[in-house]
Amino acid sequence: MSNLMDYLDWRGDLTFREAPFNEVDNLILAQLVYVEFAGIVPAPGEEGTITVKEACELFFAAHDRKEIMERVSMTKTAAFVLEKMAQTERFCNAQLFGYINDISKEEQSQFSVVCVRLDDKSIYVSFSGTDNTIVGWRENFNMGYLSETPGQLKAVDYLNHIVKEDWEKIRVGGHSKGGNLSVYASVKCDRNIQKRIVKVYSNDGPGFSEEMIQSKEYQRMLPKIKTILPESSIVGMLLEHQEKFEVVKSSQSGIQQHDAMSWEVLGSHFVYVEEVAPQSILLDETMKKWIFQLTKEQREEIVDTVFSMLDDAKIYTVDDFYNSKWKKVQELMKVIDKYVKQNPAEKENKTLERFFDLLDVMDMEW
Repeated sequence: MSNLMDYLDWRGDLTFREAPFNEVDNLILAQLVYVEFAGIVPAPGEEGTITVKEACELFFAAHDRKEIMERVSMTKTAAFVLEKMAQTERFCNAQLFGYINDISKEEQSQFSVVCVRLDDKSIYVSFSGTDNTIVGWRENFNMGYLSETPGQLKAVDYLNHIVKEDWEKIRVGGHSKGGNLSVYASVKCDRNIQKRIVKVYSNDGPGFSEEMIQSKEYQRMLPKIKTILPESSIVGMLLEHQEKFEVVKSSQSGIQQHDAMSWEVLGSHFVYVEEVAPQSILLDETMKKWIFQLTKEQREEIVDTVFSMLDDAKIYTVDDFYNSKWKKVQELMKVIDKYVKQNPAEKENKTLERFFDLLDVMDMEW
């Protein structure tokens, strides 16, 4: 079945003036921000723009295919999406600007974003999902107990400062955590910007707290939010959603359906199914039941303990873990053993029990 790359082959010869923006274009631009554009795409405050074609040439002059393919992250294919875009009339002259890639261990935040100006003069603000850093993954877990994360606050500030008065048609979107940031920024940004936002895309992005989705500001933006989930969604089912979501068919199974390259495309739309898979609903219900049994303080204890152990084991990226898997597992087990011996009957021990209970539940359901 066709995917994003096939769409670019089929639709690539048509400009946006000839064929209007659609939901597949949205996912392509949500993937684009995963490319490492530092030193290539101008940052906020820097003059000028760079075309997709020019950015592609500079990127591949600095990176070879073997190095890209050796990465563990499922978003590594974004570089090849960029390459394909550069070969099409539809995207080759799209202008990129306003790029940020900010990773802060102190703030426990991984934040990346880029703006794309299309030939119909519309702007797509693309917020990145989680990269392969442990800092980025910790920020995801922090959503379980924080009312707002540093990344969400940065997304609001970015939108408020990057948007210009002559931007008449704005789309905001992202994949995974980027979908969450897109919705949050659109809900919280200045009202004069909200009026010019025509659509907000959350591509398998987690939801929000009940308090957030019941707020007046969220309800005001709700008609513009479009949420798309794969049929066996895990990430996109986290926390609460009030908006209706559409379920796309995937060529993969389980957590691998989070990979946007697996989403099936037919023409200018996705291939949809009626509802998410039963195991996805069951896992969502199980995880929410498990989470809501804990106080916010207990959730924070779990996150702090687990990620402190990863830090002590010198596991800073997903690549760190997988590229020397057995060595890192041994280091991690030594750290766990140290925690337990130092705190034989204290909260760290019980925290670990709670965390591994959840992993057992997830393993059973999948």
